[in-house]
Parts: sequence; C-alpha cells; structure tokens
Amino acid sequence: MAEENNQNAGSGNQAAGQQDKPQLQFALQRIYVKDISFEAPNSPAVFQQPFKPKVGLDLNTSSQQVGEGLYEVVVKVTAQVTHSEEGTTSFLAEIEQAGLFRIGGLEGAQLDHTLGAFCPNVLFPYARECIDNLVNRGGFPPLMLAPVNFEAIYAQKKKREAEQAQQQGAQTTQ
Repeated sequence: MAEENNQNAGSGNQAAGQQDKPQLQFALQRIYVKDISFEAPNSPAVFQQPFKPKVGLDLNTSSQQVGEGLYEVVVKVTAQVTHSEEGTTSFLAEIEQAGLFRIGGLEGAQLDHTLGAFCPNVLFPYARECIDNLVNRGGFPPLMLAPVNFEAIYAQKKKREAEQAQQQGAQTTQ
C-alpha cells in the first residue's frame, strides 16, 4: 500500500511538471500580400520578338514579433526576366507575401527555426501563385517557379552566421 501511494505521488508530481511546461501553440491567423509590383519597361516592343527568357530570381525571408505570441513572416520574391540575346528586361515581378502566425511554447533556436523555415514553407505556394498570375496578366507565358527548400536555406544561413561569428572571434583574439 505504501508503495502504491509513492507511485501515485510520483505520477502526480510528473503531471504537475507537465502542466508547468508551456503549451505548444501554432496557428496561422492570416495570409496577405504586403507589397506587389509588376513592370514591363520594354513593352510593346518585347512582344514583337521571339521570347527567349533568362530568369533571375531573388528570394528573401524576414520575420518580426508584432504582439504577444504573434509574428509576421514575409517571403519576398523578385523575378526579373530578360531577353537572353539582348539583355533587355522583359519584365520584373515582385511580391512580399506575408502571414501572421500565433506561436507559443517555443523559444530560442526552435522559435527561430519555425520563423525562418517552417512559416516560409507555408507562405511560398501563395507567392508562387501570385507571381504566376502577375506574369500572365502582363501578357507573358506563365512563370512556374520551382518549389523552394526553406529548410536548406535556413541551414545555409545559420552556417554563414556561425562562420562569421567564428571569424570575428578570431579577429578579436589577435
């Protein structure tokens, strides 16, 4: 009987410890376009030539806390298409696709990883569709962007930051 009471007391303490841990919370509150732009500076002349595109793509992410447990994450996609022969710009399409995420129970590296990799993975399909729609409305063939591995981009970013910190540490010790 005494052993039974000790076991129950132990599990009671364990349950109390679990209640002290913050609950993991993740919810997408809203997806929206923060900024959008399309330019076709050489139209209509660009439509009178064979279309041989050369695509330049720039991709950035950012995040900021906007309230208690509320974070805005932005995926910025810039696509510049030029004629491969002449180098003249056919079009420039740019979008800042944003989302509001309610996140709780994560701190430090876990929160940074969620904001830097997971949330952009949620937003990117919306940005892809928007860029494709802009390009079509501009009179050009669809620009179907390939999926992006934000996990790999995040890992590369962290590796660069670690290398820079290591270099700065080496410089200050000299």
